[in-house]
Amino acid sequence: MGDTEKAKGPASYFPSIEKKYGQPISYWLDLARGQSGLKHMELVAWLKETHGLGHGHANAIVAHVRAETNSA
Repeated sequence: MGDTEKAKGPASYFPSIEKKYGQPISYWLDLARGQSGLKHMELVAWLKETHGLGHGHANAIVAHVRAETNSA
């Protein structure tokens, strides 16, 4: 193994999200943060239906944003 630490948890999806959907991860995280009042799976569904994300990618974004707010 090298000196760089591999991303774990939801963040491990971020490089593939950026590559597949052509936007930086900050774009997707900001979108999710802007949808206050939605439950976890409602926000996942919104990302899938409105922005065409796959379930795993949408779930990783939501899980990351929820972890931010729960640790604050």
